[in-house]
Amino acid sequence: MASHHHHHELSGTKLREAAQKALEQHGEQWTSMRASIFDALAGQTKPTSAYDIADAVSSARGKRVAPNSIYRILDLFVTSNLATRVESANAYMVNAHPGCVHDCIFLVCTGCGRAVHVDDDGLTSAVRERASREGFIVDKPVIEVQGRCAACAAA
Repeated sequence: MASHHHHHELSGTKLREAAQKALEQHGEQWTSMRASIFDALAGQTKPTSAYDIADAVSSARGKRVAPNSIYRILDLFVTSNLATRVESANAYMVNAHPGCVHDCIFLVCTGCGRAVHVDDDGLTSAVRERASREGFIVDKPVIEVQGRCAACAAA
């Protein structure tokens, strides 16, 4: 297994089409509500809470959408690899390459709140192997590194 992935980050229509395809391959339907939530999430520049997504979708649709509905769909998106959850921020980010399944590492800026998603299968494999040696069965490693991005560090 390679240590690092190199992806062509998708955006706009291509990202939405890839997300729809991935969701349908996961045996789920691409509904207008799911499309609205995906579009709202994809339009964010940093990890976003379900409440913020609910506000954005409610505004776009002209009627209130309950956060519980948003949480259910975001959970489906995480399960289907369309989004990832930044645990420390209790927030979500769109997966810019939904067809690729791997463990993620987040670099989370404590200054501006942005998170950078990086792939390093060598590192996450080492975490999985270490857990296995301890008799622990890993569902999904969550690795988040908190610090300051270059822009915040320079300010």
